[in-house]
Amino acid sequence: MDANAVLDLMWIVICGILVFFMQAGFTLVETGFTRSKNAGNIIMKNIMDLCIGSLGFWAIGYTVMYGETIGSLIGTPTLFFDDAENMHNLFFQTVFAATAATIVSGAVAGRTKFSTYIIFSFVMTVIIYPISGHWVWQGSGWLTNLGFIDFAGSTVVHSVGGWAALVGAILIGPRIGKYTNGKSNAIPGHNLLIGSLGVFILWLGWFGFNAGSQLAISGDNANAVAGIIITTNLAAAAAAITAMIVTWISYGKPDISMTLNGALAGLVAITAGCAAVSPLGAFIIGIIAGVVVVFSIDFIDKKLKIDDPVGAISVHGVTGALGTLLVGVFATDGGLLYGGGFHQLGVQAIGVFSIAAWAIGTSFIVLFVLKKTIGLRVSKVEEEDGLDMHEHDMSIYNN
Repeated sequence: MDANAVLDLMWIVICGILVFFMQAGFTLVETGFTRSKNAGNIIMKNIMDLCIGSLGFWAIGYTVMYGETIGSLIGTPTLFFDDAENMHNLFFQTVFAATAATIVSGAVAGRTKFSTYIIFSFVMTVIIYPISGHWVWQGSGWLTNLGFIDFAGSTVVHSVGGWAALVGAILIGPRIGKYTNGKSNAIPGHNLLIGSLGVFILWLGWFGFNAGSQLAISGDNANAVAGIIITTNLAAAAAAITAMIVTWISYGKPDISMTLNGALAGLVAITAGCAAVSPLGAFIIGIIAGVVVVFSIDFIDKKLKIDDPVGAISVHGVTGALGTLLVGVFATDGGLLYGGGFHQLGVQAIGVFSIAAWAIGTSFIVLFVLKKTIGLRVSKVEEEDGLDMHEHDMSIYNN
């Protein structure tokens, strides 16, 4: 193996480790944005997403996603992947699969059976995520053949998780006390310090998420990697500032949780086009995401009456779709603003809506079957006392 090949392999492994660390960020965000009596349950869900994702994706999910294509729809599945020359790719793609699964956790926090969640996490890792991922990233998928661009997964990872979260939140229903007489009641998270630390960890991990998706750093790839890191950072910063300004104008004060979610929205939105847009384009995409995420969270909560404790549906589903569509506008090669006309935007729309339909449809089938068999929701007493005591027989915060 020559030096450049070693360098590229090392880059993928290091970026995979950064994405692995994002699981800690998700754990902190979800814990901080929800009530203390469910902190342990969230810890367990996040670590199981990683563990189940690691085993399930190795056992079959990786080849469903990256195996030789069957009709440009699904990879040829084989069991227990064991190719010495592709172990770095297995690891990098495994932590992406775990990310898609864990997005659902926050939206259904505080009222979901742990056993049910584990089953859904497994199905997400080995069926739902890998099949739609095959359409885009395997190289011969039908969306790849159309020219669909989703460089690091605004739609492939984040929207898939976000749409599954939407279905879960609807089928499980809102937390007790969230809505009374048609009015949405705020249920504040117990520790925004923990939540903000989680956002910073996610922001850090995102550099591995996006720049690692270049899959190389040798030669001219080094400049591409540096450009991806800049577009990623600019979009996050612009979105956070924009969300802060929007809440300052709307609420009279700069809202902390919305600002934090603004940063995440910018990161999600730029993920599709981080290698395709200019720094200025990334800045504008961040601004758009920062505005949209605030109004989306409010609309889903107050108008649709869907209880999403951490804003996962808006942050991952809505801005993931938005960011993917905006590639068709801001891509320097073929984007609407760069003389490419509406073609790329049309292709992006086909990909966004097709994958949304897949994620929503399959998630509904799985969660509806689970609801009718073992059930989705804990009892009223269990929810009021907290999932930590009833599901895990302990409290995270002890005197």
